[in-house]
Amino acid sequence: MQVTPAARPDRGERAVLAAAALRSLQDAVSGQASARAVGPVASPVGSIVQNAAALRVDDFSLRYVEEDPGALAGGADTWVAAVDATWAFRGFDPAPAHAEISVTFRQVEDRARIVSVGGQGRRTPLWLAGPVRVRRSPDTLVLVSGPTARLNRFDRLAVRVVDVVHRVLPDWEAGLVVEVPSSEADLVAALDAEPGEYDQIAAVTSTLDGSSRRSAPVHVLVNPDVFGTLQAPGDQVVMSHEATHVATGAASGSSSVPLWLVEGFADYVALRDVDLPLSVTAAQIAAQVRAEGVPGRLPTDVEFDTSTTHLGATYEAAWLACRLLARHGGDGSLVRLYRTVARGSRPATALRDVEGISVAELTRSWRRALRGLAG
Repeated sequence: MQVTPAARPDRGERAVLAAAALRSLQDAVSGQASARAVGPVASPVGSIVQNAAALRVDDFSLRYVEEDPGALAGGADTWVAAVDATWAFRGFDPAPAHAEISVTFRQVEDRARIVSVGGQGRRTPLWLAGPVRVRRSPDTLVLVSGPTARLNRFDRLAVRVVDVVHRVLPDWEAGLVVEVPSSEADLVAALDAEPGEYDQIAAVTSTLDGSSRRSAPVHVLVNPDVFGTLQAPGDQVVMSHEATHVATGAASGSSSVPLWLVEGFADYVALRDVDLPLSVTAAQIAAQVRAEGVPGRLPTDVEFDTSTTHLGATYEAAWLACRLLARHGGDGSLVRLYRTVARGSRPATALRDVEGISVAELTRSWRRALRGLAG
């Protein structure tokens, strides 16, 4: 007697099975169901439940959107689908992040199981992609994909740089989240970026979902391939720079703030109390001036593109401008200038109202300083 195999569920039935699997994971993360019900501790869903507990995840939801085209190529019982996800880290994120992620499902008898999360050209949040180690303090939350030694390093850095930022921005209600993936490729996946986009970048401050919502969670994400080459005090300077972006809301704030002020201010805070000579902190812009002459204007936003040459020199040039402003009016005046521009004032107007100088006067002083620096 010939046995007829059971019919494979169609697209609609697969969606029903997958939605049930997502609900089970959602319930396990929220504590409404046993973690064992969704899979072994060592499985992808098991690591998500463990990560969520350590990170104190709130507002977690998963909504099945649609199956990817060609997901059942070859007739396998495995498919990939787009899933809308929301989540927030309690005590640190002001509102949930939102992202469309990829989830791979496999049919096992009359159920769907989650095989993996991430990839397929969609954003891949670090805590959903695999196991992470977590450390928190009242002001910091660090999650690391990798060994305990890496967690210890970034935990120490995070705690230290909060103090650095507070010296200039004492009213910052600190809430610094640092995410450290295992590789640059994982950083690119977490940011849904183009390969090579962060080749020169040690760390970046970004909203988790790529939006510019003021309530969107803003975290510091590390490029371990570049950051791993840094030693003290360079690693602290980089992390302090990024923490300043968090404190000022640079990742989700007003786009009216020119990048020379955004990046120069962050570097000013990071380098303010670092005992290094200008021959070190401004070496790249000095070399550029010697080779190409003194630039005629402050750096434009285009010059901060990560694919441009002389990126380091551009950052140093912006820092020197902010350093001049702080020496002219003090830290408080520089902070007021930044906040005035962030609230929508034109930079030229804010410079005149807060610092009492014009853009032309600042540019002349800045060019004079560059000329002296280059010898």
